[in-house]
Amino acid sequence: MPMENQELRKAGLKVTLPRVKILQLLEQAEADNQHFSAEDVYRTLMESGEDVGLATVYRVLTQFEAAGLVTRHNFESGHSVFELDKGDHHDHIVCMDTGDVIEFCDEVIEKRQKALVEERGYELVDHSLVLYVRPKKG
Repeated sequence: MPMENQELRKAGLKVTLPRVKILQLLEQAEADNQHFSAEDVYRTLMESGEDVGLATVYRVLTQFEAAGLVTRHNFESGHSVFELDKGDHHDHIVCMDTGDVIEFCDEVIEKRQKALVEERGYELVDHSLVLYVRPKKG
C-alpha cells in the first residue's frame, strides 16, 4: 500500500485520487524545500494533466490541516502556504520581492524566546517567527 494511502487512513481520511495527488505534491514540495499555496497546488496539478478543481484543492488542504497532516502559514504578504506537518519546529524568512519562503532554526533564538517567557512567569506553548526581508541593494 502506498505511503500516501497509509497517511490518509491514519488521519481518518478516505483515500481519494485528489487527496493522494495533493499529498504527493506536498511531499515533493517538502523534498524540494518549497512551500505551496492552494493556487500553486492547483496550477501544478493542472500542468500535470490532473482534473482537480480549485475548490477541491482548498477543501482537501483544509481537511489535511484539520487532520494534522499539514500546517498553514499565513504571511503578511497576504498569501497562505501549506507544508507537511512533520512535528519539527522551524521558523521562516519571507522575501517581500519574490515571495520565497526559507525555513530556518536557530537554537540561540529558541533559547532566548523560552527564557523571555519564563522570566515573566509563563510557559512557552507555541510560537511563530517570520522575518520579512528584501535583497540588499548594491
